[in-house]
This record gives sequence, structure tokens and C-alpha cells, in this order.
Amino acid sequence: MEDMKPEHIVGEYKEYTLTYYDGTTRKVLVTDIETPYPDGKLIVSTTDLNGIITHANQAFVDMSGYTREELIGQPHYILRHPDMPKAAFREMWETIKSGKTWRGYIKNLRKDGGYYLVYATVMPNFKNGKIVGYTSVRRKPSRRKMEEALRRYARMKAEEENS
Repeated sequence: MEDMKPEHIVGEYKEYTLTYYDGTTRKVLVTDIETPYPDGKLIVSTTDLNGIITHANQAFVDMSGYTREELIGQPHYILRHPDMPKAAFREMWETIKSGKTWRGYIKNLRKDGGYYLVYATVMPNFKNGKIVGYTSVRRKPSRRKMEEALRRYARMKAEEENS
């Protein structure tokens, strides 16, 4: 997974270096530009057991700003926004690896440095009683609930950075 490139960014940006759960690091370039979630659309993707994207529907391609070819084969955390606390994803992974469905609000990073907000439902895919991958379906979030989640995430990020 490559670092983000300034030529792909729209507007002024801040640079962050993110370290993911697997030890991978990536330079991300972040703006304050929100892409509104389109009414009536569902973003759908599937991953393998390690979170590598194996399917991306057109709404996912459109909202992320990446091409389908750029998404397939990448870890889903390519969309991780630096405002998201690690604990939120740790909880998600614990839930889905145990065979249960997880639901939550997420701020995703676009290829152009902007962001989009989603309400995600992530569920394990089973074959012969074993988990073989995961499906994530994202929809337009309630603005009020999203704002509550973002305030909670800001507190969680501050705790992570101070510990």
C-alpha cells in the first residue's frame, strides 16, 4: 500500500503517519472536505479473513475516490481516517472474528484526502460452518448519531495519544 500523493489531494491538507495493527505504516494526507453520502445508495465490499478487499461495488468506488482496481487486493484499512481511534476497529474485529455482526459509525478517508461518513454493518461470511471472509454494508448515517460518535472518537483518540 502506497503513501498518499499530494497530486491526488484536493485543497490544503495535513500530513499524518498511520501505523496499522499489522505494523504497516502509511503517510496519509487529510483535508477537511466532506463528500456527502448519497441518498439511497449502499456501499458494499467483501474481504478475506485478513481484511484484504476482494469485492467493491460501484458506490464504494465512487465514494472512496479509488478505482476498483486500486481497491481490490488492498487492506480495507486503506480507508482509515486518522480521526478514528484504534479501539473502534479492535472492537469490530473481536466481534466479527467471534462470528457476530458489528454495527457502528465510521469516518472514512478518500483518495483525494477528504472524508465520508457511514453507518456500517460488518458480518462474517460462513462456508461449511467456518468464517471465510467478511462483508461490509455501509449506509447514510443519522447526522445526530454520527456527531455523537465523532465526539466519542475524539475522546478515545485523546486517551490513546496520552497513554
